[in-house]
Amino acid sequence: MSTHVQKPGWFTVNVFNRAVAWFTRRGLSVWGSRVLAVRGRKSGEWRTTPVNLLTVDGQQYLVAPRGHVQWTHNMRAAGGGELRLGKKVDVFTATEVTGDDKVPLLRAYLKRWKAEVGVFFGGVGPDSSDDELRRIAPDHPVFHVTVRS
Repeated sequence: MSTHVQKPGWFTVNVFNRAVAWFTRRGLSVWGSRVLAVRGRKSGEWRTTPVNLLTVDGQQYLVAPRGHVQWTHNMRAAGGGELRLGKKVDVFTATEVTGDDKVPLLRAYLKRWKAEVGVFFGGVGPDSSDDELRRIAPDHPVFHVTVRS
């Protein structure tokens, strides 16, 4: 497994993520944002971060543009979590997407959010070849989200 991580800078952590999370907690989705809550794999405490919820063919996915960051490790350990938008809380299970199944999902993610996260994909964009997307796929975890009814 890749260990690729691009840690966020001060501005992202202290300004951008906080602003997006603030709006999202109040029910205002910023470009499809949700607040992801997942239990810490060691502490068991809830950890939260803003994420972009991708919908493709009626299915929902979470993509980690910065690579194998803490929430991805926690997601693998917990197997799910909560997606929050205002007072609405969707409890979900998560299954990691692997191999070539990631290619169309990464393409869709980049098509929607390239302006926001494109810098983390090494010059690969929504119009890149399948081979280019396959090359970067190991660096960007993708999880299929199934909301519990």
